[in-house]
Amino acid sequence: MITLGIDRLTSDISLQRQLHGRRVAIAAHPASVNARLQHSVDALQQGTRLNLSAAFGPQHGMRGDKQDNMVESDDYVDPVHGIPVFSLYGKVRRPSDAMMDTFDVLLFDIQDLGCRIYTYITTLLYLLEACARHHKSLWVLDRPNPAGRPVEGNLLGAGWESFVGAGPIVMRHGLTVGEMAQWFVRTGKLAVDLRVVTMAGYDPTTGPGYGWPLGQLPWVNPSPNASSLNMARFYAGSVLIEGTELSEGRGTSIPLEVIGAPDIDHRLVLQRMTDFAPQWLQGAAIRPCFFQPTFHKHSGKLCQGFQVHTDFPGYNHHAFKPFRLTLLLLKAIRLCYPDYTLWRNFAYEYETDRLAFDVINGGPMIRQWVDDAQARAGDLENMLRDDERQWREQTSELLLY
Repeated sequence: MITLGIDRLTSDISLQRQLHGRRVAIAAHPASVNARLQHSVDALQQGTRLNLSAAFGPQHGMRGDKQDNMVESDDYVDPVHGIPVFSLYGKVRRPSDAMMDTFDVLLFDIQDLGCRIYTYITTLLYLLEACARHHKSLWVLDRPNPAGRPVEGNLLGAGWESFVGAGPIVMRHGLTVGEMAQWFVRTGKLAVDLRVVTMAGYDPTTGPGYGWPLGQLPWVNPSPNASSLNMARFYAGSVLIEGTELSEGRGTSIPLEVIGAPDIDHRLVLQRMTDFAPQWLQGAAIRPCFFQPTFHKHSGKLCQGFQVHTDFPGYNHHAFKPFRLTLLLLKAIRLCYPDYTLWRNFAYEYETDRLAFDVINGGPMIRQWVDDAQARAGDLENMLRDDERQWREQTSELLLY
């Protein structure tokens, strides 16, 4: 049975003693709950004698009240516990000096999805850097990576760092937040007092969860559109669609599990996908479907597209490649409709002078492969395999489970 980092802390007096006499803050969000579904702030206040002095909320807010992307949150005072709650997705994304003065030790207890673009790991990096500058301690209360150990995608290119790209990380990184914190410290040569409160009984390599302890922990949305394990498994691919004119399903009940548009023929596209790279269709079920978003892209229009299913007995965790699968979809659309407007030009996560799709992918090379009518599946495969190999080599010694 798995024991989360937060549950280890609240049940282990020897861990708590190391925090006695120190002001403790916590970075948390709605999925920051213990095994009994009690929020970590409440668990610390009611189950320990620690001096909880402040809290920090990432994108979507401490309470998860911001449904869409790129909607900022304000600071406020917690109405129950009376502590300040600072937003790290509002006026600032890096904590101010005044915020840093409110604590001695910061607990990072945020559920991640195992994908480079998910902004919680960027917030983790910013907090580690701030703690290093201010000589503060940071404890990661570790949590599962629902996408598991598989590694997939290109390394983010030099100079392409952003709020959705904290460094040269592959898209599907395979690490827990505790392991990622160790990578940030080592790579950035950060002189920070980091401690990872590891989970007990966590095995990210076995089914049926393959990273998420199915049957042991209930799913709580770590962000408003992360509504299922199926979404978390597909997210390293479906998130690419945020940088396109296609709908990623926002405005439906299955956001980031479905992809489509009103002006494509999904039967034609699926056939082209099958002809171009059938090996990238393995592992999951690809179901052609129709959907109509109630808001966001193509609101009120009937879209043709696909839903990807990983929640069935035939799912193969190791064969499923969500990043390649989504790029195969984009490639097929480009081949079927050479003049189709794929790339959405808009301000994306505080980036205003670079194409959103390139920001998401950490450089232009992925878009260029899609647009190149002569580029084949093997060209992309060779690039990705090399980057994935490099990432595995870099992180192999950091694995805690």
